Amino acid sequence: MKKIVITGSNGLLGQTLVNLLMKEPENYSVFGLSKGDNRMNRNDFLYYDIDITNHAQLEECISYIQPSFIINTAAMTNVDTCEIKPKECNNLNIEAVKYLTQICAKLNIHFIQISTDFIFDGSKGFYKETDLPNPLSIYGHSKLKAENIVKNSGVNFSILRTILVYGKVVNLKRNNIVLWVKDMLENNKEISIVDDQFRMPTYVEDLAMVCKLSIDKNTKGIYHVSSNELLSVFEIANQIATVFGLNKKLIKPISSETLNQKAIRPPNTGFNLFKIRRDLEFQPTSFLEGLKRFKQTLI
Repeated sequence: MKKIVITGSNGLLGQTLVNLLMKEPENYSVFGLSKGDNRMNRNDFLYYDIDITNHAQLEECISYIQPSFIINTAAMTNVDTCEIKPKECNNLNIEAVKYLTQICAKLNIHFIQISTDFIFDGSKGFYKETDLPNPLSIYGHSKLKAENIVKNSGVNFSILRTILVYGKVVNLKRNNIVLWVKDMLENNKEISIVDDQFRMPTYVEDLAMVCKLSIDKNTKGIYHVSSNELLSVFEIANQIATVFGLNKKLIKPISSETLNQKAIRPPNTGFNLFKIRRDLEFQPTSFLEGLKRFKQTLI
């Protein structure tokens, strides 16, 4: 029986992980840590209302649980909000990771950190795990600093970098690209979508499965997790419209320069996925296939 702590258990990945691991209660004992009430429609796992930026509170809680693994899904991920509120971004994305790794080192816990394609500058695309990071935004810098803290902490670790995670769980507070595009088009609203940024979006169920495989195989090191096809964000929106039978004419292409977002985005990310195929025996699928699977969960 493995004891697993999931930070940010109220979020999209956090809830998806709880649901996945709780399918095997004989193998996993699950503990959720998040701020506020438990937002899930289940109470068959232990939930703690906790602020992970409070070192003393966090250490007391984890010392009591004595887990084998911590999966840190908690983060400030709104890229523009991070530009506006750098202190809050650094507290959650950097300081909390520092506290978590210190506790993991003390208690010999394997630490799994979720990271992002935004640690790269997007000048080349199809990044390998060994490519040199060069973040363009406060968010990207915060996630890279967190990675370096993890790597230098002396703990057993896995860093899972991912791209544009989408999906749906109960009482979800933050939107994602698929839900936003679907909602806007269903309400017959025109949307402007950049056609000069390229991504490989990740279905949350796939990311959760890779987290589970990391536990089961006790993997160590950095892994890239995403779908297997590079698409412009404009193409992504069009595929969402196709799968959900919505009006593509409402989707208007726009350049990043015209959109004028607060944070600079890397133009072309995407991952080389050889390593998760080899080490985790995980086969990434296309965005279209992930979307179709997601649609089935909404019926």
